[in-house]
Parts: sequence; C-alpha cells; structure tokens
Amino acid sequence: MNLVQQLINGLVLGSGYALIAIGWTVLLGAARLVNFAHGQLYMLGAFLAWAAMSQLGVNYFVAVPIAVLVLGLLGILLQGMMLRLVMQQNLTSLMIVTLGFGYLFQGGAARIFGGNPERFISPLQSAEIRFGDIWFTWQDVLTLLCTLLLFGLLWLVLNRTRLGALVRSVAEDPKLAQLFGINAALVYVGVFVFECAAVALGAGLVAPRSPILTSIGFDEVILTFVVVVLGGIGSVGGSLLAGFGLGLFTALFGALVSPAYTTAAAFALLLGVLVARPHGLGARR
Repeated sequence: MNLVQQLINGLVLGSGYALIAIGWTVLLGAARLVNFAHGQLYMLGAFLAWAAMSQLGVNYFVAVPIAVLVLGLLGILLQGMMLRLVMQQNLTSLMIVTLGFGYLFQGGAARIFGGNPERFISPLQSAEIRFGDIWFTWQDVLTLLCTLLLFGLLWLVLNRTRLGALVRSVAEDPKLAQLFGINAALVYVGVFVFECAAVALGAGLVAPRSPILTSIGFDEVILTFVVVVLGGIGSVGGSLLAGFGLGLFTALFGALVSPAYTTAAAFALLLGVLVARPHGLGARR
C-alpha cells in the first residue's frame, strides 16, 4: 500500500464529504431542520449540470453555476411550502415531508433522465498531476480549494457579520428573535436556499469522479448524516474536521481491509466518537 497516495485520496474524499455536508450543517444549526431530501438534491444538482452540458451544449464551468442557480430557486419554492411547519418547529412532520420530497425527486429524475448511468465529464478530471507513484487530478485540487474557501467564507459570515448574528439569533431562539424584530421566516428561507445551492456546488465538483445515477441520493444522505453528526450538530468547523477525518478513515480502511465494508466501519467510527464525545467533534467541552 502506498501510504502517501492513500492519504491524498483520503483528503480528496474528505473534501467532497465536507462540501456536500456543509449545507445540511447550516440548516441543522440555524433551522433545526433535518432534510432527508439532501441526497436527492445532490443527485438533482449532478443531473442538472449534466443536462446543461449534454442538452444545452454549455461547458462544465457554465453548467455547474446553472445547477447552483436552479437548485437555489428550488430551495425558495420548497421552503415556501414548508414554512408553516418550520415556524411551528414541527420536526416530525418536517422529517416526513422532506423524506417525501426525496422520493418525489428520485422518481421524477428517473422518469426524466432514465435509469442508466451517465458520465458527467469535467475537463479537469482527466488532467493528472504526477510525482512518481503519487498522482491526483486538477478536479481534486479544485474540490479541495473550493471546500476550504467555502468553509472559510461561511465561518466569517456566521461569526463576523450582522447576517451571521441574525442567523445565530434565530438558531438560538426563533420566537425571542422575532420579538426583537428579526424576520425569522426570511432567515429560514435564506438558510434553505444556501443548503440547496451548496449541495449543487458539491455535486458539480464531486460527481465527475464516477458515473451518476438517479439512485445515488440515498448513499449521499447517509454519508452526509455521518459527517454532520460526527462534526457536531450545526458546527461548521466540526463538519470540516469530520469530513476530512471520514475521508482519511475511508481511504485507509478500504486499502487495508475492504471497500465493501467502509459504510459499516464509518458507522462504527461514529458510535465510537459519540461515546467519547456525545455532541460530536466540534462541540465545546
């Protein structure tokens, strides 16, 4: 086993995990909403970018922003439909509704795009960088840089701006925030739009690594859930740490044991971490 290569693979995997999870992390932290359609939104982002390239003839660097924009608009529509449940903090109904949306998205996508695997091709995925036996692609570099940049910007917004203060106020106590004149409904809509746009960006950067199917959403929501819980509910820094940690663990476990058992091993890791730190890696002692 080439240890350095596996560490690089782990960092690349981890950056993808963190990028896909960032929207759900903010959604949980600000809106206390578990979105079980998150994986299907990832699938939609990948297929929208693929369709823009294959049907509209645009290049990769235009197709991804189109997918981000469309999913952002979809986020406005979805949150508008769920706003009453969100304002009432009806978590049980919200979980059922988002799960239903997920199945609708998957069924609709299968009807529109078909059930065959498609190749979402990025010109950077085939551009390799080699140093002896070690290699990675420019797509990997782009994913890593975008992950670090997005997490850095998000941390600055949440901790150093008035907008971040509003989001934190609503997350802490939405009813009290409304008494102080904060439009909690608008904050919820903005957070949901960010989640949809961020997962579309994640799909645009991560999906070119392998063929895409309309059934990939379930796997993505499982891995995202692991990252979010490992990092600590709503912890931006914790999610980044958990994403990289899970990526390194997955790469090393797959090389040393077997890729077939990585999901089970990831949940075993999750259980072990939660025993030691019940609130996740990002929780303050």
